[in-house]
Amino acid sequence: MSKTAERQRFIRYYKDETGETEIDMRKVAEFARKMGWSLPKPADPMDMLAKQFADAARQEIRHDDKTGNPYRANHAVLAYTSSGQQVFHWIDIDDPITTATSFRKSAVMRREQMVDDGLQLSFDLDRWNSQRPEADHVHLPWDLTMDIEIRRATANDDDKAA
Repeated sequence: MSKTAERQRFIRYYKDETGETEIDMRKVAEFARKMGWSLPKPADPMDMLAKQFADAARQEIRHDDKTGNPYRANHAVLAYTSSGQQVFHWIDIDDPITTATSFRKSAVMRREQMVDDGLQLSFDLDRWNSQRPEADHVHLPWDLTMDIEIRRATANDDDKAA
């Protein structure tokens, strides 16, 4: 059994033992530790520092000088080491040396993540609706164009107020 499957089984056990239906994973971890589960080894400090830099890069927001719209300055691009290990390189979209190929890879990867999220949500909704009476069905529109336009307008309003 994989470690993930073992943890999933333990979560079900925790719910059975406590009767909780909305669970706090920290409480699950504390329960597991009391039952003899060993705590994970601390992360490598260099990996932790690299993650902190990646988080900082991801969070850097700039504003377009023509429209005033906020945009993410730094974007992750999937790459591979000579040994085949996946890594992420970071590009700055304002750097004139950054290529369209790199930015396209990053944009396509983010779009694929959105599609993956939508696909999984469709399966989750199908399951929910198949197990509930019609009155409790949840239906969501899949065309996000209007939602994005509303958020764009709201982001601009919030930005101008700041």
